[in-house]
Amino acid sequence: MALTAQAQGPTLIFKTAQAVITVQGQTKQHQVSLPYLWDREHPAQSGLMVFELPFSLTSPPVEPYGLTIPKISNGYSVHLNGVLLDRFGDLTRHDRSDAKLPRLIAVPPGALQSTNVLRLMVGVDVGRQGGLSTVTLAPMELARAAYTPFWRWRVLGPQMVAIFSALVGLIGLLLWMTQPAVRADGTVGRDAVYLYGSLAEFCWVFRVADSLLESPPLPLPWWSVLSALSLWGWSSLTVLFCIDVVGWGQSRRLAGMRRWLGVLGLLGLAAAVAARVYGWPPALTVWYGLLGLTFLLFSLALVWQALQRGAGINSRLLAFAILVNVLIGLIDLYQLRVSPSMDGRSSLYYSSVLFGLVAALIVLRRFSSVSRQAQHLMGNLNSLVRQKEQALSISYERLEHVAREQARSGERSRILRDMHDGVGSHISTAMRQLQSGRASGDEVLQTLRDSLDQLKLSIDAMHLPPGDVTALLANLRYRLEPRLKACGIKLEWAVDAVEPLAGLDAGAMRQLQFMLFEAISNVMQHAQASQLRIEVRQTEQGVRIGLVDNGAGFDSDWASRRALKVIQARAKATGLQCTMLTQPGRTAFEITSGRAVLAASIV
Repeated sequence: MALTAQAQGPTLIFKTAQAVITVQGQTKQHQVSLPYLWDREHPAQSGLMVFELPFSLTSPPVEPYGLTIPKISNGYSVHLNGVLLDRFGDLTRHDRSDAKLPRLIAVPPGALQSTNVLRLMVGVDVGRQGGLSTVTLAPMELARAAYTPFWRWRVLGPQMVAIFSALVGLIGLLLWMTQPAVRADGTVGRDAVYLYGSLAEFCWVFRVADSLLESPPLPLPWWSVLSALSLWGWSSLTVLFCIDVVGWGQSRRLAGMRRWLGVLGLLGLAAAVAARVYGWPPALTVWYGLLGLTFLLFSLALVWQALQRGAGINSRLLAFAILVNVLIGLIDLYQLRVSPSMDGRSSLYYSSVLFGLVAALIVLRRFSSVSRQAQHLMGNLNSLVRQKEQALSISYERLEHVAREQARSGERSRILRDMHDGVGSHISTAMRQLQSGRASGDEVLQTLRDSLDQLKLSIDAMHLPPGDVTALLANLRYRLEPRLKACGIKLEWAVDAVEPLAGLDAGAMRQLQFMLFEAISNVMQHAQASQLRIEVRQTEQGVRIGLVDNGAGFDSDWASRRALKVIQARAKATGLQCTMLTQPGRTAFEITSGRAVLAASIV
C-alpha cells in the first residue's frame, strides 16, 4: 500500500490520493493530487469521487486525533478503516445540500491502527465548486490549530460581515421610516437614500448568509437563484444610493441606467435558472461578467465626477469605496468562475464592509445635516411664533380696548335710551304741561315724581342680579309703594320666593323693570284704581307675574298709546310678547316669553 501522506512530526498532510471518479456512468481510477477541484477537471458535469488515503503509523496513538479538511463538497462521507467518522448530505441526490464550510472531524480513540485507510466519498453538483482539499491528520490540539484560520476566514468573518451589514441596514430603514424629507415640489415624503442603502445592506446580508447556509429552506437550485439575484439587488441598490447621494437623480442618462438595471435583473434571473436549475454554469459566468462591466463603467463615471472641482466629500468617499469593490469583485469573478481555485473564498465579502462604512458615514452625516437644518428651521419657527404671539397680544389688547370702549359706549347708549324713554319722556311731558297752562300743579308734580322714580330705578337696575325676579319686584316696591299710598292705591303683596331665571340677563332685567314700572305708573295715573295686587308664582315653564287693579280700564286701541308702544318695543327686543285685554273694572296685560321663561299679566 503506497503512502499518500507527508509527515510533519505527529501531523500527516495528505496531498495525493487514489481516486475512483464516476462521471455520467463512466468510472475511472487513477492517482490524483490534492487539492482536487471538480469544476476545473470536469466542467459542466456532476459525479461521484471516492478517495482512498492509505497511511501507516509506527504505533497506534493514545491521545485524541482529529481531521482538518478545509474544503469537501458538495456532499460527503468520511470513513477510517471502515468506521464512519462524518457524513453530510445525500450522495445520491447532490442538489439538496452543499457543504461549504471547513471541517474538523474527531477521530475516536482506538480507530487508528498501525496500517490505516482513510476513505472519502464526495458527491459533486454542476458548477458548484465541488472537490476535496488537502487533508490533515494530527493530534486534536494541532488539528484544531490548523482548522482555526479557515474557520475565522470562512465562518467567523462572514458572520461578522452579515451582522455589520444588518445593523447598517436596520439604521437606514429606521431613518427612512422616521425622518420626513421635503421634496423639490414642496411635498413631504421619505428620503430615498436611506431606503436604498438599507435594502442594499439587507440584500448583502442574504448573499453573505448563503455562504454559511449548507441546508437552505428551499431546493438548492432555486435557493442559488435567489443568491445570484441578491448580488444583483445589492449592486443595483448601491448604484441608486450613489445616484441620489451625488445628485444625479435628475439626469436623463441616469434614467437609462435605471432601465438597464432592470434588464440586468431579468438577465440574471434567466442566467441563474440556466446555471443552477438546468446545469449550464457558463450562463451565470457571462452574466457575472456583464454585471461587473456595468458597475466598472459606473464606478469610473463616479470617480470622474469625484475628481471634479467642487465635488463633496461624500462623492469622493463613495467613488473610492465603489471602485475598490468593483475591482475586487472582478478578481473574485476570475478566481471563482473563470479560473477556479480550491480556496473558493470571496474577498468581496470583506471589501463590502468598506462600502457599508462609507454608506453608514454618509447616512449619519446626512441625518446630522438634516437635524441641524430642522433645528435651524425650528429656531426660526419659534422666533416667528414669538413675533406672531407678540403681534396677537398687541392686537388682543387693541381689541380688548375697543371692546371696552364699545361696552362703555353701549352702556352710555343704554343709559341715554333709558333716560330718553323714561326720565326724558316724563320731563318732556312736564314741560308741555307747563307750556299749555291747562295742567294743574299737582299733575305737573306727579309727572316730575314719575321722572325721579324712573331715574332711581335706572340706577338700581345696574346692581340687579341676573334672573332674580323677586329682587327686581322688591326694588320696585321700595321705590313706588310710597307713591301708591299718596295716590290712594292700596298695595297687596303676594310674591313667592322663586328661583333665578337663566333666560334673563342684566339687559333683560332692565327691560323687564322698565315695562313693570310703566305698567304701575299707568295704574297710578290713568286707571282710577283704589287697589293694586302684585303676584309672583313659580310655574313649570318659569315664573308668572301678575298685576291686578280695580280701575276703570281704557280704550281697547291701547297700542296707539305711546307708553304702551314703548313697552311693546322693549318686549320684542327682549324676546317677549305683549297682549292686552281691558274692560271697566278689569284690565289684563300679559308679557310672555317665546321660550316660556316668563309670563307677566296686568288685570
